Amino acid sequence: MRSKTANRGAISQYNVAVAEKLVHLQYDEWLATRPKPTAARISKALAILDQSTQNAPDPGDELPDGYVSIRNTDEYKQAASAK
Repeated sequence: MRSKTANRGAISQYNVAVAEKLVHLQYDEWLATRPKPTAARISKALAILDQSTQNAPDPGDELPDGYVSIRNTDEYKQAASAK
């Protein structure tokens, strides 16, 4: 006969398995119903990311001298305009 502790462990494992399955199903539903990425949405997101902030970067988070965003290169702009 199994001990009460072993039974609690089995029930606990079952609860975890059920919870993981529910999370997986919720994720699948979200993935199916989320807004799809469009060129307009992507452009809006990149514009937000390109905005400068009022706060200075934390020490060690600074960009190296001479850094240029790939979106500011001629190659990127040509490729983006060709789409």
